[in-house]
Amino acid sequence: MNSFAQIADWASEWQLGISVEKCCVLNIGTKISVPELHLERGALSVCHEVRDLGIVVSDCLSPSVHVADVVSRAHRRAALVLRAFTSQDVRLLLRAFIVYVRPVLEYNTVICSPYTVHDIEAVESVQRRFTKCLNGFRHFSYEERLRRLDLQSLELRLYMLT
Repeated sequence: MNSFAQIADWASEWQLGISVEKCCVLNIGTKISVPELHLERGALSVCHEVRDLGIVVSDCLSPSVHVADVVSRAHRRAALVLRAFTSQDVRLLLRAFIVYVRPVLEYNTVICSPYTVHDIEAVESVQRRFTKCLNGFRHFSYEERLRRLDLQSLELRLYMLT
């Protein structure tokens, strides 16, 4: 009896349903270890990346896929903050960014921290774009905007968190 049959039997015994549609196989590395797996008379699909507990894990174990997903979600949320507040008060918008956007970028950085220049720049681009959209800050350099807003760069914050 293989281990997948044992899992199905255990789940059935404890009256826990297994949703085969939500299960998949993630082969780590280039060699395919098991060509096809079945669970409860259903074949499990093979995926190249999987989201688990908010972290996107790819078959090459590179954090770049996760970073791209996080940056995309953070850009959308930052744009939403800028659209949702009718007030153009810089302190209010900055507080909304800190409360609603920065946690998206900082979630699980201990596990999946960006380390390539490309990934670090992608994360930093969220704060760079947001601060540039603030009223009266468009013509300042990014470093000057950070200084005037009393902010740290996200690269420095992520380094301090890990």
